[in-house]
Amino acid sequence: MSEIKHLQPEAIWKNFDLLTQVPRPSGHLEKVQKFLLDWAKEHAIEAFKDEAGNILMYKPATPGMEDRKTLTLQGHMDMVPQKTKESTHNFETDPIQTWIDGDWVKAKGTTLGSDDGMAVATIMGIFEDDTIPHGPLEGFITADEETTMYGVEHMACDTLKGEILLNLDDETEGQMIVGSAGGVNQNAELTYEEVPTDPEDVAVKVTLKGLFGGHSGLEINEGRANANKLMARLVQDAIANFEARLCCWEGGNMRNAIPNRAEVVLTLPKENVEAFMEECVTDWRKVFADEYAVVEKNLELVAEEVALPEKQVPVEIQDNLVDALCACHNGVMRMIPEVPHIVETSSNLGIVEIGGGKAKFVVLVRSSRDSMRECCAETIESAFLMAGMKVTYDHAYPAWQPNPQSEIVAIMSKLYKELFGQESRVQVVHAGLECGVIGAKYPKMDMVSFGPTLRSPHTPNERCNIPSVAKYWKFVLATLKNAPKK
Repeated sequence: MSEIKHLQPEAIWKNFDLLTQVPRPSGHLEKVQKFLLDWAKEHAIEAFKDEAGNILMYKPATPGMEDRKTLTLQGHMDMVPQKTKESTHNFETDPIQTWIDGDWVKAKGTTLGSDDGMAVATIMGIFEDDTIPHGPLEGFITADEETTMYGVEHMACDTLKGEILLNLDDETEGQMIVGSAGGVNQNAELTYEEVPTDPEDVAVKVTLKGLFGGHSGLEINEGRANANKLMARLVQDAIANFEARLCCWEGGNMRNAIPNRAEVVLTLPKENVEAFMEECVTDWRKVFADEYAVVEKNLELVAEEVALPEKQVPVEIQDNLVDALCACHNGVMRMIPEVPHIVETSSNLGIVEIGGGKAKFVVLVRSSRDSMRECCAETIESAFLMAGMKVTYDHAYPAWQPNPQSEIVAIMSKLYKELFGQESRVQVVHAGLECGVIGAKYPKMDMVSFGPTLRSPHTPNERCNIPSVAKYWKFVLATLKNAPKK
């Protein structure tokens, strides 16, 4: 039995515990959608699923607060499915196993789903409690935010009734977000005819694992290693100096998660295998460990002989692909000149798949400035085009520009100081939030994003700070009570 349901505030933790029992990885939301509709029906809450897969709930104002502006409480239902290599967890069928480690709630070998399960649990806690004072409320729980922002991208323009959006998808208690970066998925693809491997060669599988990974928006500036970029350096060396040939490559599985693992299969002449193992692999292990000694304490680079594949990538194709991966920009390109501690533009080489006659690279490019997003994307595109790849773009989402006249931010800033005796931090972030898309569809909507403290989202080390949830809940309730009048 999970212990977290007994944590305080129980209104959030008991509902978050319920969510952990429902599989909800991005792209597989049928179970959680049904769960939310069944839950709403059980509590006599008006709710429905729209054509984009979003769940909407409505609750009238408590007596005496009918004159307040309608608040839309918003978060996303899907979670990033990442796990340790040792984990046998199936995100489509298995519940998340939670445990308490001091002041933190964690999951056993997987992502926790507090991003953005905390928001969903908050909405559930508010909507089921008739003692909480509030004006008219709208709950908006969106689909597939983590992969494509599908729910907000495809919702009808008359979906929302609220005048103020409270996005509950921030990850640091005590700050309010008033702007975020826009982004676009960059896809590079190439098909090729495989060629037979030399039956006299030996196949070696090289695996880079144990990296920290992380959120490619929030943590892109923390100096964490990208498994695909590190592997490209090793493979380029292996090809140039040990006559290696590339058979296949698998690295990363989410465009918005810094890849923490990459695996390649190479073939080499028998006489070069020992030197490759002792020189190339050993040397790069030392180099990577030295370069990332402070950040990547669990980095592992291992190589082992495996069965010889029948096919491999042609020489000219493998050289072009590896060169493109080495040339691909990854990480921070520029900080915001006016706010130099916030990233303006970055890219994440999130997915690399090579094998079976197909190559596919997926990069997420982010920026709060449209011209710099285009610059970064064009820089990377140039490398991919020189490799003969076809480059396409999809699921672009706009930046959320700050509103210096925000009424709700002014109210909440004052409330935070009154509640906790300190100023809240009002700032913009590099992560992509649904507020940008919602703001484009509802330009008059006043918006702010906030939440409890989470760390290492999008990784198996994701955790939620217990004391911060209590402060966050108190802040939410005070905001509802002090919603502005119409």
